[in-house]
Amino acid sequence: MITKTGKARIFTFTMEAKSVITFPSGQMNLPGPGFYEITGLAWSGRGKIARVEISTDGGNSWSLAALQDPVLPISQTRFRFPWIWEGMPAVIQSRATDETGYTQPTPQQLIDERGPLESGPLFYHMNGIQSWAIAPDGSVKNVHPT
Repeated sequence: MITKTGKARIFTFTMEAKSVITFPSGQMNLPGPGFYEITGLAWSGRGKIARVEISTDGGNSWSLAALQDPVLPISQTRFRFPWIWEGMPAVIQSRATDETGYTQPTPQQLIDERGPLESGPLFYHMNGIQSWAIAPDGSVKNVHPT
């Protein structure tokens, strides 16, 4: 948006594919080993979410999550994934791909492409993969992938 003085007041980008796990997530505690359903939200300003993948090993392997209807363009889409936690340390992640084929990158891929997180567009449009670490005591905290 340009003001009457000719200065830009708002500068925006199309929101690219993004997903985040909402359960389990930061400051939660899993009561113990067993079956859990990883759930979350995905969205894209480019259109519909085509798929969401889940990693329970810090991004070494990925499996498809189920998308919940309705899956609409430029709208949040819920996803779910069954998981048996064996009580060992784990890092869980989700990554979304939209109907254009754009896949949510890692934070490092974004930094490599767009520059440091502290400045520029990446500060406001950080759509990198979010990681949650689960400790043996069941505590969940935000971590940055290596």
